[in-house]
Parts: sequence; structure tokens; C-alpha cells
Amino acid sequence: YVPPQVRKAQETLDDKKREELGRLKKMVNGLINRLSEPNLSSISGQMEELYMANSRKDMNDTLTDILMNACVSAVAMPARLMMEHVLLVSILHHNVGIEVGAHFLEAVVKKFDELCKSDAEGKECENLLALIAHLYNFHVVHCLLIFDILKKLVSTFTEKEIELILFLLKNVGFSLRKDDALALKELITEAQRKASTAEKKFQDQTRVRFMLETMLALRNNDMRKIPGYDPEPVERLRKLQRALVHSSGSGKDTQLRVSLESLLSADQVGRWWIVGSSWSGAPMISDTKSQAQQKLHVGKVSSKIMELARKLRMNTDIRRSIFCVLMTSEDFMDAFEKLLK
Repeated sequence: YVPPQVRKAQETLDDKKREELGRLKKMVNGLINRLSEPNLSSISGQMEELYMANSRKDMNDTLTDILMNACVSAVAMPARLMMEHVLLVSILHHNVGIEVGAHFLEAVVKKFDELCKSDAEGKECENLLALIAHLYNFHVVHCLLIFDILKKLVSTFTEKEIELILFLLKNVGFSLRKDDALALKELITEAQRKASTAEKKFQDQTRVRFMLETMLALRNNDMRKIPGYDPEPVERLRKLQRALVHSSGSGKDTQLRVSLESLLSADQVGRWWIVGSSWSGAPMISDTKSQAQQKLHVGKVSSKIMELARKLRMNTDIRRSIFCVLMTSEDFMDAFEKLLK
């Protein structure tokens, strides 16, 4: 039971909050509508002020909603408009805090996954994929997520997926090659294998052939083979980004190294990639079988080292493993290799 005076106070609070949010939405909408390359500096400054004056959650929700409405429609959006909107997110991500980029990224990825499953006819998937690609171009997200999406598309391998793979490779292919050439090579091999097994499935082979040619051009670092590839606009905006980001942490250390699976299951397993995000779900206790599988193997280590680890209170498997690796490695390269494993 809620007493009438308390109920009344709550209702006036709710009305007040609704009014505040409406005002905030108007202000953010006005800024986003005027957004363009020349005035990016002043608009990002005003957005930062709004972040300081309002709650982060309200700002993140409002900004994400407005950007999604502006950039995700049934027709293909202009590439430049996409880049400018994502660049704003990137500047706020670096200057305000990583939860800005993380919130936007999660919303985009979930929407993309939902539309991929629903077989929508419009260009929404391409628009969402362009947003993810530019979030990677402007150092908000790590290449790990892009490879996850590409692997998912290659595993499905229908006409629509081939189009999306081509679209993504054209936007970020050469950056992926620079960041992780080995993963790209494995992806190309997998795509070739899929293409050879799925040859009978497609009536029109030209699209598949074109995709494989594009992949080979990427592997051989041959930019001329990719029609319409122009890195100049992204480079120009990256230069602008470097000028507008205050902190020295504008590089790789603020990139969200998060996988597709983690983003899609964020509501069930929490958001470990955002520092300080609270977790209110069920405790993340897996059953003993999966815990047994997770035990780390360091190989054979002497009982002397294990005894030392025990004396130094290395009381979990992972601590013991890291300690043993550090104590038994020949040099720093050997330690690095073992720690990676």
C-alpha cells in the first residue's frame, strides 16, 4: 500500500523527470541535427557540458536513441553522415568516459543481431554495420568484434550475408589486415571453403566470385582491386579526432575489447568491459563440470615451484599458473608466449 501523499509526490516526481528528459532530448536533437565536420568541435564541447550537467544514464539513453533514429533507416544512409555521427560518439567516448561508446555499441549490435534474424528487406542491416565499422575505424571498439561478425556472416553464407561481408571488408578490410593479418587469413580460408561447398546453392555465382576476389586483394594488400575504396575521408576525420580528443588516452587503451557473444548476452552475464558497472543479476556460478574444464594447464612444473607458489599464497589456479609461467620462462618472449596460451 502506498499512502496518497507519497503517491502524489511520486507522480509529481515522475512528471518532473519526464519534462526534464523531454527538454534534454530537444537539446541533444538540436545539436545532432546541426552536426557537420566544420562545427564538430563546438558541438562535441556542448555535448560534454550536457554530460557534466545531467546523469550519464539519461544522456547515454537519449544520445543513443537520437543517433539510432538519425542513422538507421530503410534506405542506405550517406557514408559521410555516418562517419560524422560516429566520430562524435568516439570523441565523447574518449573525453567523457568509455561507457558512452559501450552503451551505443551495445544498442547497435543488439539491433543488428535482431534484424539479421528477422530477414528485413530494407538497408537497416547495412546502416548498422556501417556504424559498427566506423566505431572500429575511430578506435572505440577492437577488431575482435569485427572478426566475430565476419565469422558469423561467413558461417551463414547466403546472398544477403555475402553482400554484408563485402560491405564490411570495403569499409575496414585494410585496417583489419594491419591489426590482425593472421585472423584475416583464417577468415579468407574459411570463406573459400564455404564458397566451394555452397557453389550449387547460388544461381548467380558472380557475387561469390567478386567476394573472393576482394578477399584476395585484401590479403595481397592490393587497394586498386577494390572498386570504390577511398581511405581519404576516414583519414581526414581521424586527424580531426586527434585534434579534438583532450586526453593522451586517445589510442588503443580506450578500445573496447569485447566479443559479439559478450555484447549479446550482456543482460545475463553483466558488462565486464565497463569499469564500475554494477551487476544485479543471478550470481555467475557455473557448475563444477565447466569449472573443471577451465583449469589452466601450464605443463609440468617442479614441486619446488608449486611449494613456493603455496608459500606466497597463490591460492587460485590462474594465480598459480601465472606465477609458474613467470618463474619457469627462459626469457620475456617465452613468458609472453606461455601467458598468451
